[in-house]
Formats: sequence, structure tokens, C-alpha cells
Amino acid sequence: MGVVRRRTVITALGGTVAAAATTGTARAEEPGSVADAKHKAGPYETKVKALLGRMTVEEKLGQLQQMSWTGDTGPGGGQTDQAEQAARTGRLGSVFNIYGAKHTNDLQRLAVEESRLGIPLLFGLDVIHGFWTTFPIPLAQASSFDPAVTRTDAEVSAAEARSNGVRWTFSPMMDVTHEPRWGRIAEGSGEDPYLAAAFAAAKTRGYQGDGTHLDADNRLAACAKHFVAYGGAEGGRDYNTVDTSEAHLRNHYLPPFKAALDAGVATVMASFNTVSGVPAHGNGHTLTDILKGEWGFDGFVVSDYTGVQELIVHGFAADGADAGRLALNAGVDMEMVSTNLGDHGRQLLRSGRITARRLDDAVSRVLRLKFRLGLFDNPYVDEDAAITKPTQQARAAARATAARSMVLLKNDKGALPLHPGVGSIAVVGPFANSTDLQGTWSGPGAGPFPAVTVLAGIKAAAPRAEVTSVTGVNADGTDTSGIKDAAAAARVADVTVVVVGEPPAMSGEASSRSDITLPGAQEDLITAIAATGKPFVVVLVNGRPLTIGGWLDSAPAVLEAWHPGMEAGNAVADVLFGTVNPGGKLPVTFPRTVGQVPIYYNHENTGRPYDAGNKYTSKYLDLPDGPQFPFGHGLSYTTFTIGDPALSTRRISSRALRKGDTVEVAVTVRNTGGRAGDEVVQLYLHDPVASIVQPVRRLRGFRRVSPAPGRSTTVRFRLAAEDLGFWTHDTGGRFALETGDIDIYVGNSSLATAKATLTID
Repeated sequence: MGVVRRRTVITALGGTVAAAATTGTARAEEPGSVADAKHKAGPYETKVKALLGRMTVEEKLGQLQQMSWTGDTGPGGGQTDQAEQAARTGRLGSVFNIYGAKHTNDLQRLAVEESRLGIPLLFGLDVIHGFWTTFPIPLAQASSFDPAVTRTDAEVSAAEARSNGVRWTFSPMMDVTHEPRWGRIAEGSGEDPYLAAAFAAAKTRGYQGDGTHLDADNRLAACAKHFVAYGGAEGGRDYNTVDTSEAHLRNHYLPPFKAALDAGVATVMASFNTVSGVPAHGNGHTLTDILKGEWGFDGFVVSDYTGVQELIVHGFAADGADAGRLALNAGVDMEMVSTNLGDHGRQLLRSGRITARRLDDAVSRVLRLKFRLGLFDNPYVDEDAAITKPTQQARAAARATAARSMVLLKNDKGALPLHPGVGSIAVVGPFANSTDLQGTWSGPGAGPFPAVTVLAGIKAAAPRAEVTSVTGVNADGTDTSGIKDAAAAARVADVTVVVVGEPPAMSGEASSRSDITLPGAQEDLITAIAATGKPFVVVLVNGRPLTIGGWLDSAPAVLEAWHPGMEAGNAVADVLFGTVNPGGKLPVTFPRTVGQVPIYYNHENTGRPYDAGNKYTSKYLDLPDGPQFPFGHGLSYTTFTIGDPALSTRRISSRALRKGDTVEVAVTVRNTGGRAGDEVVQLYLHDPVASIVQPVRRLRGFRRVSPAPGRSTTVRFRLAAEDLGFWTHDTGGRFALETGDIDIYVGNSSLATAKATLTID
């Protein structure tokens, strides 16, 4: 007989870095804005109001317009001539895809010195994982389970970009996804909302600091994207439909955005997808009721590339005027590339389809950020002080973070690390001597500052070894004629390093794949190297989880390096030779085959969960149960033991939790091997009986620690109400904390078995 529960509902909770809680349930009085403009009191409100009072309708609409320079991030190319004319007439608020101190200064002068009011432009750029200095892709950074990694990326990127005139980045991307086929999985932090929330907050703080000094010369305004549920695109096809319940929206997709808001994120970008039939760019429930109403967001919402125009294609808006009306009233404050608000705004005002109050609210949000960034006091950048290349310190940071982000998937019989005195090494594969390792959205530095090749990194790490290199096969080609040369090189080498994976162009935006195996004939290459009978290891460079075929059984060791950035080869060599002991963990599940997708650790149970002895349970007839590699998996060159969780109390009342009391979970981790190394202690929860069925596991704590060989350390976690409850289907936002048992698991992956039980009275 099941446990009968008493329900307790919390409608407001204090936030933590990864909290999903909202701050209330008040709805806005008017579409797209918040009652009484509930903005944080700041030093610029008087200036914003004064400037707003001097502006014409056309100038106000201009502040809501963003145009593209000459970058290639979408259909149609740039709007250079149009942007210059709009800047001169005061009818442009922002330009993106322009950088360089002189370039931005020249365009800024048109707005500041030639327009009537001299309102400066805001320059934005996709600084996703580096400007000049390219760091590992965000998915790789999440593998570190160390938010300091992503904060370092953001701090270096902010200083480089800001000195080149960029004040705003369209990052961090925090779309939680269960879809490895989706190309944009490379840009986010994987499948878990708690992990994604921690990285979203850290990257926001890296770009913005504490948010009080956005005018500093090493800070950028960040943009939380894509709001919301973009990671749920059906079939993993980019831009596709998302159908989600209110509870799933709030428990799964929204927490990283709330964490970014708690960290002070300045802007939010709407997503391309529909959310249960309503396009995100016209979704007043998400943009206004939740974002601006419940959460009190006082920054501005920017559309994605032509996202407002696409309301027509979605079948949601009748024409351009209707699209502009719907987007503004839903909560979009700035239109990127398409010009529906600028073209039709005056007509919409005259007809009453948008209001002056909502228009002024949107303009005020844009102006407020420009004041915070110091654009009115100092619209230009010092051309002599512009950073024009990666510094040695920045390159060192990129190298360290890349190595810290790699995951050792397999290591039979201590195949790794390689001995630094090895006599001969063959480095084979399409990425053995390739610089194409920086990943999607690699920034302007990818061209002038190519990645260090794996071949170069290995040669530097083993200067006395005889190192040969053979490509064998192209990355996505079918020609296998070169495999015989690669196998010949392997036969005469002491060890072979096989470097295979995806070209960066196969991941990222508009790069979904229906088949996520190694492309081309790369598996044939691995099979041929294995057939030589000589020692070898495999290095994967990729932007998504891959289905690893039969070659896995023959490979003694597999290192997941992802797309590691500009210091790729050096970082790979650091791990291969043991200079760095790998400690990364998978932030996303690796399926056995694409037919399992979606497969993820935080799934709900069924009424007939898998049972090997019972045909009529949830499974595939032609596959073993479970993934190839689970969420949280990752090996080390040393060994660790993780003890049972110890709770500060076995029982706590819901009343105490509502008042802010917490439960401490202590766990001891011991390095039982002979090397220094890192372990990631992971804490998962399961609510076995709930009014809404809960996932079999939910990550609610992690800590990367480095006990010395033979030594132990105690890791302590604090569980609060927001960890122990869940959001309901109430569209007004209701958080349930129910009485009953909560199972608490700790270990080194989502398969952790050490357990304690907490009872909530």
C-alpha cells in the first residue's frame, strides 16, 4: 500500500545558484510590461525618464531596432548601409556582428555626433566560448563539473571583446536538452537543469562581475538564451516545435534562466521554437507573466535573428504589423534584423494595438542598460588599448580549462597515461594534424589563431619520441584507401593515438544529425588499427554525444576531448601523458544507438520499469538496457572510494524547511590510488511517492575535490526546500513541498547506489 501524503505548497522561496523558485505570482497589468514598472531602483532612472521625454515616436522605435553588420549568422547577410543611415537619424538602438576598436568607433560616431539626441549604439556579438582566445565549447566546459572553468572563459572573453568595442554578448546559452541529435547541444551544458543553472550563473558573473560595474573596461552585458524550452525541439531538428507541460517547463527548462537572473544577467533572448503551440517570440506567459512578472526582470528581451518576422511563418501572425504587435505585447523589447516594429510601430500606436506605456517600458529597458554600460559617458573605446591577440596568460587558461574538461570514458589495464619516454608514436586519423578543433561559434580568433594540433601537442610532450602522422581517412569521406598507410604506421610504432570525431561544422546551429555515429569511414580506421594488435588509444573530438559502435570493445582507452579550443593539442597531450589527471564527467548521456534517443538519466519511472526477466516491461528487444555511458560518468588515473551519505537529521518538518532550515549531507571521499587526481562527488535525490511523478534521479549537488593519495576529505552539501520539492502545473507558479520520504544518493555518477533517506513531516 502506498504512502498517503499531505500536500504543502510554497509560492515563494529564497534563491540559490541553481534554484528554480520564482519570487511571486503577480501578473503584469498590461501585456509585455510589469505593473508600475517594478524596476530595481538605480542611479539612472531620472536620466532615462528625462531622455525618454525628449524622444519622438520614431526615435523610440529606433531604440528597439537591432541590425546586423556584415556577419554571416543567418539568411540575408548584413544590413550595413541601412544601419549607417539609421544611426545618423537616431533610429537604431543596436548593431551586432561588428567588432574592432576603430570599426565600432567609426559607426558609433554616426549615432553620437550626427543624430539629434546622440544616443549611443549598443554593439553585440556572439562571444560564446572565446573572442581571440578560444576556450573549449560550453558542453565540454560543463564536463569539468567546475563552474570556475566557465567563469574563467567569460572573464578572458569579456576583457578581449570589450577592448574591441563589443559591450554585449549573446551568451550564456542554457538550453537543457535530452537530444544529442540537436546541433546546439554543443553550446549548452547538457541534460541536467541543476548543472546548467550552476554554469549559467558562473558565466554570467564572469562576463558581468557582480553587475554593479558594467561600465568597467573588462565587463560585458550577458544575455540568457534561448527563452525558453529550445532544447526540447522535436526530433532534435533545429528551430522545431516544443510541447511541454507547465510542470516540466518550470522544473526542467526554467531553472537555469532563474539562476542567471539571480546572478544579475542584463538581457534575455527569446527562442525560435513554439512552446506548446505558442511561438516564444509571442508568448506572453513566459516572457511577461513569468520573466517580468514573477521574476521581476528589469532588463530587456531581444528577439533572435528574424524571430519576430518568423511569427508569420509559424502561422501565428497575419503580417508584419501583426508580428510587431504580438511580439511587443508579449514582452519582446528589441527586434533583431527584421524591422516590423520600426516599420509599423507608429501605425500600431495610432490604432491602439500597442500602447505608449508599453513602448516607453521597452525603450526604458534598453536605455537603462546603455547607461549601466557607461555608453553615454564613454561611447568609444581606446583604439591604442585594444587587445589584438591572445596573451600568454589567456592561452594558459585555455589550455588548463580544456584539459580539465576532458572525460576518460574507458581505460583498460592502465593503457593511459602514456609513458613520456615512449620510443615511437603514430598519430593517425582525420584530426591528428588538423587545426579544426575549436568548435562551433569559435569567435573571431579562430581564423588568425588556429588551434594547436594533437600531433604538435604530442611532439612537444614527448620530444625524444619518433612521432609519425597519417590521416588515414577524411573526417566525413568514404575513401578508405589511406587506411593501409595508417595501419602500417601503427605496426611499427610503440603506441598509436587515433584522433577521430566530428568537424565543428557538424554541430552548432542548423547542424542537427539523424545519425550520430562517427561520420564517414572513421570506424573502419579504428577497426584497422585494432587489427594490428599493437597498443592504441582513441581520442574523440566532437560537439555532441556520439553513438560508439563495436569499436569500443577493441579500444583499450577512449578519451572524450570534445572540441577543446585553441590549445587543443597541448591539452590533449597533457591528459594523454598524465601531466593532467583527467577528472571530468559526462554532462549528458551517451546512447548505445540513435534508436534509444531520447535517453537521459533524469527520466520518470514507468508502471513497468525494465526487468530483464519480464518481457512486458519497458525496454528494446534488440538492445541492452541503459546507455553506453551514463550521465556523470568519468574515470581517472587513480581510484577513489565514496562513503555513505550522513545526514544531519533523518527527519525535518515542512514548516522548518519553509522557514529556511536545511539538511546537511556529509560524504567522505578517499583517494585509494597512488596518484593525485580529482573526483566529482555527486548528490542525487528521488521522491518515490509524489502527487506528480518525479524523475528517478535529480542532481542537487556536486563538488570536484582533489584528495592526495591515501588521504580523504569530507564533502558537505546543504539541501533546502527548493531542492526537496517541485513545481506543479499551476500556470501562476506553485511550488509543492510534500511530506514523506526522500531518497538521497551519493556517488561518482548518476548510477550512484550509496543511499540515505530523509523524512519530511
